[in-house]
Amino acid sequence: MRIVTKDEINWENDSLHEACPSITPLLVKDDINAPLVIVIPGGGYHHRAYHEGLPVAKWLNDNGYHAVLLRYSVAPIHKQEVINDGQTAIRTVRYYLNEWGISPSKIGVLGFSAGGHLAAMISNIFDEGDSKSDNPILHFSSRPDFQILCYPVISMGEITHKGSRENLIGRNPDENIIRKYSAELQVSRKTPPAFIWTTANDASVSMLNSLYYAEALYKHQIPCNLHVFQDGKHGLGLAEDHAHTYLWKHTCVEWLHTYIRGD
Repeated sequence: MRIVTKDEINWENDSLHEACPSITPLLVKDDINAPLVIVIPGGGYHHRAYHEGLPVAKWLNDNGYHAVLLRYSVAPIHKQEVINDGQTAIRTVRYYLNEWGISPSKIGVLGFSAGGHLAAMISNIFDEGDSKSDNPILHFSSRPDFQILCYPVISMGEITHKGSRENLIGRNPDENIIRKYSAELQVSRKTPPAFIWTTANDASVSMLNSLYYAEALYKHQIPCNLHVFQDGKHGLGLAEDHAHTYLWKHTCVEWLHTYIRGD
């Protein structure tokens, strides 16, 4: 996985496979121990939405958190390679921490929409690394320490987002593939804690995705902070212009400070 600077990519036209997969670190200079968040923009596994990427990383920086922006594979996706992109991103970040001069207390993921699906999947499908591998990056765990999911696609079943499902697993997937890539069915006692928000009238990704995932977390006794805002179209991102739903940012930062950072 490549490491690229934010100046190497045209983020506002980020639908291409060039320099992909790759990660771009945006680090906090005055707090080497701050938690680090890997930002995963949405886009239906078709493209990567600019407003859910670089601006979000900068918002995290402004609130005292290291950020790394992930550029993952989009359609055409071969054999769900994008899941491996997410796992590799976590391992790669851990590998480069010393070179970057930071030692974050925790490393988490933050995903929007289809990026939320990717974040949820890698929060449940992970391993602790292989110390015998010839690739030193594979020595590191792919498990995130926490997950933040923003109006996420979760299920590949009836309540899914059609475009995301088709781009990830095809138009006519069999039941085993549907179950394998439905994040709510992958939750275990090892799943990390979650902050989730969505809106009740999201016309693109049903709020039931978030509710089903939260229910699975609850059944496995995984800490979960769930917020369903009354109003807001799909793809709000930071929601800075929304009269009420913009509060998700403040609530999320409070959750990070309280339960992740421990301030």
